[in-house]
Amino acid sequence: MRPKLWQNGSPVKRVLGLFSILAALVCAGHAQAFQHVVQKGDTLASLAEKYYGRIQLEKLLVAANLLDMGGGSPIVHGMRLEVPALGHFRVRPGDNWDLLAAELLGSPSRSDVLSIANDSSPWLTPQEGSEIIVPYNLRLIAEQGDNLIEYAYTYLGDKNKAWVLDRYNGFKGKGIGPGDVVLIPLTDLPLTEAGKKAARLAAGVAYTEGAGETRLAQRKVAQEIPALIADVRAGRFVDAVSRGNRFVGSATLSEPQLAVIYRELTTAYAALDAHGLATTACQEWRKRDAAARLDPVILSPKIIRVCERAKP
Repeated sequence: MRPKLWQNGSPVKRVLGLFSILAALVCAGHAQAFQHVVQKGDTLASLAEKYYGRIQLEKLLVAANLLDMGGGSPIVHGMRLEVPALGHFRVRPGDNWDLLAAELLGSPSRSDVLSIANDSSPWLTPQEGSEIIVPYNLRLIAEQGDNLIEYAYTYLGDKNKAWVLDRYNGFKGKGIGPGDVVLIPLTDLPLTEAGKKAARLAAGVAYTEGAGETRLAQRKVAQEIPALIADVRAGRFVDAVSRGNRFVGSATLSEPQLAVIYRELTTAYAALDAHGLATTACQEWRKRDAAARLDPVILSPKIIRVCERAKP
């Protein structure tokens, strides 16, 4: 389907011509990759192993750099290759999946791919302050005989996802022909430590390409928040204070996560008669949760008193 890759001995003019096309395509959207300058002895397989830990992903390097066009092109010493990587983006106040998809992926109609990649759904609101992954838009130029079923199998691992590519590209079932540009949203691009380091060093990118440390930390805390709530409900207030403060100090969390943590800290501090700390925690809780109410049916008089002293 996307054949013939030569790795040595070929016309440099063809390489330069292909890269002028690539440059035009890359400029069409947000950069979500980093560069590798080809060194002596590099092969696409060795680079795939270095950056992804998976030799079979050399096909992504081929496609991202248009190395299979016109019968195949070589990689040569000094050539700059684009290495696909996921982007990461912090959700802002007022963001929804349609707005984010329009900004990050080029169209609000791609909100389903973006939200599902982040374990959500288009109709749900992303959490303010959470770090989301941004799929890499792999650009393919269709050749004679190419079709979306083959693309879905080759790049998404499932031929049944051809409909995803059809919707993502707005083809509306009409199929593809030679010369058509097809975007493949890649969401599974784990990098090795060498890949993460190269991504962090890449200059001029719009997002923290390939890193995602904040997102990983947020997901870890999300898994542990039920333990914090359980500590408070069971009266283990010292443990709750220790756990909650560890969460707050461990990472840049989303606003809803912080709201839950400070709510539980308010209860724990109040129970321990640490009124000043309880007041501060309540202030932080109510600042992050517009729906927070001092409901006497739910909250004890002690908690309500310390919260009433908090500045609005």
